[in-house]
Amino acid sequence: MLKIYNSLTRAKQDFVPITPGSVRMYVCGMTVYDHCHLGHARVLVVFDLVQRWLRASGLRVTYVRNITDIDDKIIKRALENKESIGDLTNRFIAFMNDDAAALGVEKPDHEPRATEYVPQMLELIGRLEKNGLAYQVPDGDVNFSVRKFPGYGKLSGKALDDLRAGERVDVDGTKEDPLDFVLWKHAREGEPSWPSPWGDGRPGWHIECSAMSSVLLGEHFDIHGGGQDLQFPHHENEIAQSEGAHQCRFVNYWMHNGFVRVDDEKMSKSLGNFCTIKEILRKYDPEVLRFFILRAHYRSPLNYSDTHLDDARQALSRLYTALRTANTDPPSIDWDEPHALRFRDAMDDDFNTPEACAVLFDLAAELNRSKSATLAGQLRGLAGLLGLLGRDPQVFLQAAPSEGGELTAEQIESLISERAAAKAQKDYTAADRIRADLLSAGVVLEDGASGTRWRRA
Repeated sequence: MLKIYNSLTRAKQDFVPITPGSVRMYVCGMTVYDHCHLGHARVLVVFDLVQRWLRASGLRVTYVRNITDIDDKIIKRALENKESIGDLTNRFIAFMNDDAAALGVEKPDHEPRATEYVPQMLELIGRLEKNGLAYQVPDGDVNFSVRKFPGYGKLSGKALDDLRAGERVDVDGTKEDPLDFVLWKHAREGEPSWPSPWGDGRPGWHIECSAMSSVLLGEHFDIHGGGQDLQFPHHENEIAQSEGAHQCRFVNYWMHNGFVRVDDEKMSKSLGNFCTIKEILRKYDPEVLRFFILRAHYRSPLNYSDTHLDDARQALSRLYTALRTANTDPPSIDWDEPHALRFRDAMDDDFNTPEACAVLFDLAAELNRSKSATLAGQLRGLAGLLGLLGRDPQVFLQAAPSEGGELTAEQIESLISERAAAKAQKDYTAADRIRADLLSAGVVLEDGASGTRWRRA
């Protein structure tokens, strides 16, 4: 049985869907005002992996990943750029979709935008007010009264008095309590606004996810995911809003992926180690980045460095090289085969992708010995559940980074022809020099009965 680590209970639990055979899952997506960074890549890949495995386990999945397209940062960036909010967000949504597609991330079943659900947010705020959990202050904002919700703090595991207002929580004199958070912001000059019973304004950040998830998945659903940085206050506030409005349990299983670090330091623009997906993909194949993310357990910290990406590229190359040694049956999985059993056990243990990847390498080692087309199909089938090894091995092994600076395939083929001519003339010194020059340029030659093949080191 699949076990999932539940952030709410701080333990692995058997996964039992609310509706037998079906799973409803919501994941907090991107705030679209800039290019996606490595932290976004991890969220995209991790929960893509989760939904893939749920479907592979025979479950019907409804996967929702939202888009925040109205926010303080969005408004600020649009003003700086002297463009409309719609133009800004549409452009970065397109960039986000390009990044996700490059990383092999499948589209969610629903991808709602916050601005499309303002009426539902207003209805939710009205419920909270009716239940005595929301109040309006003189400037027009509507806040959630944290101390009137008895369960507040259960996700973060801290008592109310120990909690501090976190990111995006405004602490000001208009609140009854510093931990209270805004549900509806009164209209400000030059900002977009919508009419409401409390005056023109726009929604607070937290309310959007409560509204969109309840509309698309129901008031009570199976899995809610996101980055560890969202656990408090965003997800804590979602619980308070949703359970305070609907008077029922909100989510059964909370999943949070770990933080991303760069060279053992927290990734931060202020530290100058901020990596966007596009910047990384100029140097590395997208599948290498996906593989790098999946080699680490989703709950553990992920430490990015060029050295770690180089290691991931070499490791993935070993898997593709094993596939190249044998004719490959179509990807298929024999679940009674020992490698497949180990793979399933790993994935059912809270999506243990490090162990699942270790199974792939053991299978590749056996494939190198046996050259079995059946084993090759098994390797492709299991890796495909992780979104890996879906390309022709030669295409991957000869791929160059997009930023250039390396020999092109045409240049390499030309040098291989020169080497073959030198060998035909018994000029082995020249042939060896060409081989050495290619190796120093990161190209490995492999001579065989059918000729010379090459791959990038």
